[in-house]
Amino acid sequence: MASPNQQYHGATFKPHKHFAANSPFFFKKTNLYTLALLLVLCTFSYLFGFWRHDGGGRSVLSVNKSAATATTNTIIVSTPCDPSKATTAAPKGQKPLDFSSHHKADDLDSTFTSEVKTYPSCNVNFSEYTPCEDAKRSLKFNRHRLIYRERHCPKKHEILKCRIPAPHGYKNPFKWPASRDFAWYNNVPHKHLTVEKAVQNWIRFVGDRFRFPGGGTMFPNGADAYIDDIGRLINLKDGSIRTAIDTGCGVASWGAYLLSRNILTMSFAPRDTHEAQVQFALERGVPALIGVLASKRLPYPSRAFDMAHCSRCLIPWAESGGQYLIEVDRVLRPGGYWILSGPPINWKKYWHGWERTKDDLNDEQMKIEAVAKSLCWKKFVEKGDIAIWQKPLNHLNCKVTRKITQNLPFCPAQDHDKAWYTSTETCLTPLPEVSNKEDVAGGELPKWPERLNAVPPRISRGTLEGITAETFQKDTALWNRRVSYYKAVNNQLEQAGRYRNILDMNAYLGGFAAALTEDPLWVMNVVPVQAKVNTLGVIYERGLIGTYQDWCEAMSTYPRTYDLIHADYVFSLYDGRCEMEDILLEMDRILRPEGSVIFRDDVDVLVKIKKISDGLNWDSQIVDHEDGPHQREKLLFAIKTYWTAPAEGRRHESTTSS
Repeated sequence: MASPNQQYHGATFKPHKHFAANSPFFFKKTNLYTLALLLVLCTFSYLFGFWRHDGGGRSVLSVNKSAATATTNTIIVSTPCDPSKATTAAPKGQKPLDFSSHHKADDLDSTFTSEVKTYPSCNVNFSEYTPCEDAKRSLKFNRHRLIYRERHCPKKHEILKCRIPAPHGYKNPFKWPASRDFAWYNNVPHKHLTVEKAVQNWIRFVGDRFRFPGGGTMFPNGADAYIDDIGRLINLKDGSIRTAIDTGCGVASWGAYLLSRNILTMSFAPRDTHEAQVQFALERGVPALIGVLASKRLPYPSRAFDMAHCSRCLIPWAESGGQYLIEVDRVLRPGGYWILSGPPINWKKYWHGWERTKDDLNDEQMKIEAVAKSLCWKKFVEKGDIAIWQKPLNHLNCKVTRKITQNLPFCPAQDHDKAWYTSTETCLTPLPEVSNKEDVAGGELPKWPERLNAVPPRISRGTLEGITAETFQKDTALWNRRVSYYKAVNNQLEQAGRYRNILDMNAYLGGFAAALTEDPLWVMNVVPVQAKVNTLGVIYERGLIGTYQDWCEAMSTYPRTYDLIHADYVFSLYDGRCEMEDILLEMDRILRPEGSVIFRDDVDVLVKIKKISDGLNWDSQIVDHEDGPHQREKLLFAIKTYWTAPAEGRRHESTTSS
């Protein structure tokens, strides 16, 4: 092997050994030729290298390296999900990076590509399909205590493997706040309520749209005036009341008009004879879920809501041992209010119109008063059509009276936040222990908006394993940064009104929603029942709303509920639990046409998601992590394309953009 210092002159030249040894002139001349040849070769090599670096003959590897370097030094300013507009900002004098896909699957050898499974359109009859609240399936279950109205999901072999179509003529909903008052008829083609509730001002049909005057059964003059009446009895303006629950919400006008007072309401009602009432609420841009007070706990943690409301919701509060009111007590915060209007309140004025006897109505009210008293509530006020009770700040006095009266025992030690297919009980949910009568059980909350970023009591008191005040503060800062990056990638997220109804499928501490509170939108924060730590109580303590959910099952909502869905490590969480395609088909069901999805997960998981989403006819693109390309965690931005059922009702698909 040659020495490192030995010169190499080429293998084609060999001088005669005697001549070379005896002729110094020849040796000197040979050295000159060799040096000249080396100079020429070095010059050529340098020029060739410079030519390659400047663009000519650039290799695929150098392109990828340049792209990776540029992405770490620039901000993406347009939606990569639209290949025609997917570019990045570039330093002056340089061309912007093009994120468009120039190499299509057709350009590749078919032997190296795997076939993408496609998912057909379901029959148009399924356009309002709610898998776990299916009317036909519900008839198989007990009608006692409305058990048949509860969640009853299809078995694995019954799950649909097709895409739910939007009705023909579907349009993007009106932007908020116009959506509070108007909805397109074609989006929810049901006129039943316009006839049944015409006198009560719930909803009216005008031309090609519905109009919501804001009325209700007990507030025909409008929800705004009704809320003003409540506001004269309790303080709705100082930020002490932020979260509310409306049982039997109708079209959710009460929740819709509370939004202007910075009160966020979870409205719910069963899928019953009042056709599409929750669907109307969602179309208006108001938070709502399909739900019923029956034999199972509501899917919310204990001590979640500052205020609960029932306006002629027809719930038999005093029946079944008072279980329905006991469940309201479980989800009501210490010091929270329960508001009741409609039968039997003010029965002396309305008994004849309600077609009930005075004795019957009086007896019902006395029974409700007795249940409220057994819960240690106090009657706060009754004025006109409105009665309000208040839950105590703690149970110190309640424990004393319980020993005397012996009524409604405290529930045994258990997880009172557990509420997924959990049966209700006829016992009082105990509040956390306190030392003084003035202490708020579980911890006092700051008023809104300070409440949003203050360390929640469940964390500061150390009741959540592994989550500290420092964890919370870091998570808040992290999601502020991440949401800023989301807005840089998808600039439509910055446009007021583009997205109104948003779902976070794995919300953790609610950081994603908290980072969006200044925008005119609301977020349904989901804590999966499979999550390591149950953090939904923290989300409510921040003044946000949410629910429990098992993503191996369908959500209790109508098709086309959400404008944007955020899925942070959802598919890693459910790996091995259920089929990825079933979760994505459910996302497709509840996502509006032209709605968006942001997936965050390991890159290998995202590649699998993208393959299925291509079969759903979504436009999608994988984007680098906000910290740059060297992270295994990536983002997948996707858009559901616009398509509807055909006018003639056949199974057919249209991809024409609206």
